[in-house]
Amino acid sequence: MRHGKKTNHLSRKTAHRSALLSNMACSLIEHKRINTTLAKAKALRKYVEPLITKSKQDTTHNRRIVFSYLKNKDASSVLFRDVAPKINDRPGGYTRIIKLNNRLGDNAEMAMIELVDFNDLLTKDQTKKKKTRRRGGKKTSTAASKPAESNDVIEDVEIIEESPEFLKDENPPQEDVKMDTTKAEPENSEEKNDDDKSAPPPKEGDKK
Repeated sequence: MRHGKKTNHLSRKTAHRSALLSNMACSLIEHKRINTTLAKAKALRKYVEPLITKSKQDTTHNRRIVFSYLKNKDASSVLFRDVAPKINDRPGGYTRIIKLNNRLGDNAEMAMIELVDFNDLLTKDQTKKKKTRRRGGKKTSTAASKPAESNDVIEDVEIIEESPEFLKDENPPQEDVKMDTTKAEPENSEEKNDDDKSAPPPKEGDKK
């Protein structure tokens, strides 16, 4: 049972364990990605992430604290110069552990530990999203999109109304046809009257 055992000693004494983690932290900062056993990767994450948090504030005091753990000038300068600007907006979780195949010799569990913001494949298409709250921000966006759709429909209706104007001369309405027929009726009546006038009156002998 491992009651109360919060730290993994990695089968090493204190000096050896601190030197191991210091060297691995320097390698991780310089190369941004290293392969090691799963137990060492988990121990390294607890060791290096507080140092990365310290590098967010570039002060002489923080530089001395980080250097006391890393014991490497080049690694500490890279941490403050290159790593800190990229992880400045991230509130923790600077590293990622990915499990790999077991080692062939002793079948130990292997893993890769890397800095999250330096993975080009995963951060290539990511864009910074604006922080929003749950106060119905989506409702305003949907309400703004609805009037735009209604305007498009109105424009389409206007185009449909304009099209019959070009066809007025070709196909006259039925009212005009009716007017022509009413005008034609008096002409027919006059023709009938002319026919009556041209016909000779009946003779008296014919009446008898």
